[in-house]
Amino acid sequence: MDYDFLKNLGINDVNYGATTGRSDGWIKTTGKELTSYSPIDGKPIAKVIQATEEEYELIMKEAMTAFEKWRMLPAPERGQIVREIGNILRENKEDLGKLVTLEMGKILAEGEGEVQEMIDIADFAVGQSRMLYGFTMHSERPNHRMFDQYHPYGVVGIITSFNFPVAVWAWNALIAAICGDVNLWKPSSKAPLCGIAVQNIIAPIVDKYDLKGVFSMVIGKGSEIGEKMINDKRIPLISATGSTRMGKRIGEAVGKRLGRSILELGGNNAIIIDKDADLDMALHATLFGAVGTAGQRCTSTRRIIIQKSVKEKFVNTLVNAYKQVNIGNPLSEKTLMGPLVDQIAVDQMMAGIEKAKNSGGKLLYGGNVVKLANLEQGFYVEPTIMEVKNEYEIVQEETFAPLLYIIEYDDIEEAIQIHNDVPQGLSSAIFTKSMHNEHLFLSHRGSDCGIANVNIGTSGAEIGGAFGGEKETGGGRESGSDSWKTYMRRQTNTINWSTELPLAQGIKFELE
Repeated sequence: MDYDFLKNLGINDVNYGATTGRSDGWIKTTGKELTSYSPIDGKPIAKVIQATEEEYELIMKEAMTAFEKWRMLPAPERGQIVREIGNILRENKEDLGKLVTLEMGKILAEGEGEVQEMIDIADFAVGQSRMLYGFTMHSERPNHRMFDQYHPYGVVGIITSFNFPVAVWAWNALIAAICGDVNLWKPSSKAPLCGIAVQNIIAPIVDKYDLKGVFSMVIGKGSEIGEKMINDKRIPLISATGSTRMGKRIGEAVGKRLGRSILELGGNNAIIIDKDADLDMALHATLFGAVGTAGQRCTSTRRIIIQKSVKEKFVNTLVNAYKQVNIGNPLSEKTLMGPLVDQIAVDQMMAGIEKAKNSGGKLLYGGNVVKLANLEQGFYVEPTIMEVKNEYEIVQEETFAPLLYIIEYDDIEEAIQIHNDVPQGLSSAIFTKSMHNEHLFLSHRGSDCGIANVNIGTSGAEIGGAFGGEKETGGGRESGSDSWKTYMRRQTNTINWSTELPLAQGIKFELE
């Protein structure tokens, strides 16, 4: 496979795993060697020398020093710097998107789409840098003024997952940056080269404005560097994307030191298909939601909850569509579904299928490992459809793979009950032409997820909306809307411009 484009991204055969962000800011790390393998063919791409705890400490000190300077820069000026980061990402979109595909396995269109998300959030952040609004309120005391304002936290720790190895960093880092925070990034150990490439791409902007320590990165094992970060009292906010199990550990550690966290964890996302739904629209939404990124999105569609009168027609059409899905090398434009990220993911999917069968589930399509010519060591599977009951133990879990469950229902109340009866609460959707059912789904009696859609699928959220979920999904919000407030501390201010000192609530506290 041709890896020549990696030179454009500053990727070498062996790379260091810690940087302060400047082009000359790479530390000669001395930790254990980490090899990045491509899930496309199972072959090594390049190696990374991971950071030790001592090297983490060096990067952390630089970040803290950088905060003192960065927070004093007016927010619109910070926004202009983020604008330049967005522009340099535009210039490198093709190469970075190709690296995402090579290291993570999503198809090329999705790899470039992920980089486009980075560009979009940069554009969003530029505008937001002029809208970090507080608000005023009326005091009950005469000649007093009250108002709220927001201040930057300090160092924001960002821990990202393999499935969106660059976009989620941008969601957090670029919004936090315009808020006056500095960032310390720990990329996934399954996609470390993507992190290195991003740091190399933005290094000219860091150099130009002498932003050493504003955009830092440390690559290391979760049990070492990850634990160091989540227990570090100098990091007031940790934003982490990953499994619910990982999130519980992070939430416990950060909460114990009374820090704050944004946790974007597991999803068990469902589409309700009503009896009057546009089945063609629902089919396309299901196909992308379940098969896109080989089912390795937090928002991937895991369950189809369908009215029994249209189930047979929809499932037959869906199975026929699955038969046409081109599985193969994600660098090819003809491919619709690439590989899973590694053998562990393949094993977990096969185990999930067996658990569903053992519980009484019926296999409708797929269920097999796929071996491709010239890519025998890649991690390819068939997208799989099974008819199940929602109460099966495996259906209650998130299987991070293209494993789709079909569940039938009688009436809309039952559908919503089935929909909500899982521990996770990230993304949800309904396909219906009924205004009543649409509004019921979006009401407090409807979807209990952080994202609820009507006549679009569960996957493919826009950056303008706040992204996040409820229940075991974690409860955090990042990206658009007013998520910027998460990266700042709120302060209420009262100014007494009178010559008296009245107390609130009319309290009298005077000496005789």
